Amino acid sequence: MNTADLRIDGPRLIDRLDALAAIGAIDGGGCCRLALTDDDRRGRDLVVGWMRELGLTVQVDAIGNVFGTRAGRRSGPPVMTGSHIDTVRTGGRYDGNYGVLAGLEVVQVLNNAGIVTEHPLCVAVFTDEEGARFAPDMLGSLVHAGGMPLAEALDLRAIDGARLGDELARIGYAGDLAPGTIRPRAFVELHIEQGPVLDAEGSTIGAVQDLQGISWQQLTITGQSNHAGTTPMRLRHDAGYAAAEVAHFVRGLTREIGGAMVGTVGRIELHPNLINVIAARATLTVDLRHTDETVLQQAEARLAGFLRELAEAEGVRIETRPLARFEPVLFDEGIVRRIEAVAARLGHTPKRMTSGAGHDAQMLARQCPTAMIFVPSVKGISHNPAEHTAPADLAAGADVLLHTLLDLAQDTTP
Repeated sequence: MNTADLRIDGPRLIDRLDALAAIGAIDGGGCCRLALTDDDRRGRDLVVGWMRELGLTVQVDAIGNVFGTRAGRRSGPPVMTGSHIDTVRTGGRYDGNYGVLAGLEVVQVLNNAGIVTEHPLCVAVFTDEEGARFAPDMLGSLVHAGGMPLAEALDLRAIDGARLGDELARIGYAGDLAPGTIRPRAFVELHIEQGPVLDAEGSTIGAVQDLQGISWQQLTITGQSNHAGTTPMRLRHDAGYAAAEVAHFVRGLTREIGGAMVGTVGRIELHPNLINVIAARATLTVDLRHTDETVLQQAEARLAGFLRELAEAEGVRIETRPLARFEPVLFDEGIVRRIEAVAARLGHTPKRMTSGAGHDAQMLARQCPTAMIFVPSVKGISHNPAEHTAPADLAAGADVLLHTLLDLAQDTTP
């Protein structure tokens, strides 16, 4: 058989996406499968069942990452693909899920064609990529790549107070494989863009060459609670006002630095949170991202300086706690070019891109040559039940993944 003619089955891929989306379904067509919840377990059980139906050897490591491996002619490191199936609380049906299920579709196409690759193929499902229940994000792949000790990860507490190791055991996914045992020969992650670029430009395939660095921190601002009507403005120590000043500063900082700099204050909680009481405490998060590590460090330093000035000016105490810190990642040029070449062979004009979101590929790049494939997100919407990618684009991306993985798995270069 001429492997150049191989294509994935689009309707079959959509059927699997729909079946997984039904687990934890929320209004508007989205999903809520927070990591290590009962719905996450049901989603894992469904995907593992499909892996076994496809003849994959399923292994689970001690942080709950799932690996389904298809044997090659040679033993040794596999060519790996995959992503995650956990979601944010108001997630869509494609984020992460698409990369995992497209990997299974690749395996089914090769099985149906009777093709045995030179190297093994592996489809991975990484634990807690979103970080929505247990911080930091990309947790499972971070532990897999050696970026966090297993014991530290197992002791993490969820936003609901649960201990990660206890939840892994409760849902039956505390595996006995040591994290990092399966070290890939190469890793390619297929993902929706989660941004507006491909959709706005009418492009179908993005070849992702790099990924922004991420700095997350939590700020706790302590002021003084007092009466909203009787306390003169000049005598206030208002934690709520200070939190608003931080949000204003972050937006201004992104404008001053410009380019790829982005910053977000995504969560603010006030105490006592009453209409007629000056806030005594504010807890908020700051998310800073840039493709250049030096620029990201400069942004962090400027924020730190501002916080010192703000604390003095308002008579409040500001404490900071890091939540996550990942340097920018430059993906493997050889695999990026291979993705571009495959896309061109299949009739697409690929676009070189930067990823503004964090992904498991960010962690796998520490272990092996790595790159990503993007397909369009309609209107750039993601982490939202309205998240959508056209079926034709989903199929096109999976076809590019199929032939990229096939090229890598048949490569006999040492």
